[in-house]
Amino acid sequence: MKAEKILNISVDCVVFGYDVNTKSLNVLLINRFLESKGEVLVDDYVLTGYHVYTHETLDETATRVLKELTGLTNQYKKQFKAFGNPDRLTNEKDLLWIKNEEFNTRTITIAYYFLLKTEDVSLNNGNDKATWFPVNDLPILGFDHNTIIQEAYEDLKEKCLSEPIIFKLLPDKFTINDVQDLYESILGIEIDNRNFRRKLINKKYIIALDEKQVGVSKRPAQLYMFSLDIYNKMFQKNYLISI
Repeated sequence: MKAEKILNISVDCVVFGYDVNTKSLNVLLINRFLESKGEVLVDDYVLTGYHVYTHETLDETATRVLKELTGLTNQYKKQFKAFGNPDRLTNEKDLLWIKNEEFNTRTITIAYYFLLKTEDVSLNNGNDKATWFPVNDLPILGFDHNTIIQEAYEDLKEKCLSEPIIFKLLPDKFTINDVQDLYESILGIEIDNRNFRRKLINKKYIIALDEKQVGVSKRPAQLYMFSLDIYNKMFQKNYLISI
């Protein structure tokens, strides 16, 4: 039996990815393209999303949407807000797209954000021309997706100071500088290196490994790992680190 979609309820996913090489926090967007009789009517970018099927929970829809785009499952996800302003889909290009796709102009979307590593995503397949864009340098976006991204980003900045979610964006083994670079990328600030290092290595859930970096031209740095088990035993809603 073909799945039946709810035409006025959708899920939109803000997929955050961190690139350890460029030290950049990025958002994964797909190309929205529509032409008629050789004339380009719509050519911009949007978040990945889709209507909720009648048999699905919202979480199941979000997980399905992410898997269809990236092939990934079991990534950190958070439902952070519903967007339902009556005029959220009334831009001229949005109306052309809605008419072509045959869904309701009064669609309410439930927004999620996901955290993953850019290196874990292959962008070589699919017709959506999925592309990573720096969170602070986004292209022209359709619908109200710029608003959704900015609200997700603000939530992420707040959440990363109270929960250990940044480790979802780092390799399993990392340096102290890797952690500092990620915090600086998310928060958009410079952090005192010496003070940050001292505070971080004193956290019992940051485990020093008997390993160092390999394949680097400079002096190899000490590698560490994050222990979620130790963190859970020690804390309940406590600040991960003061900056």
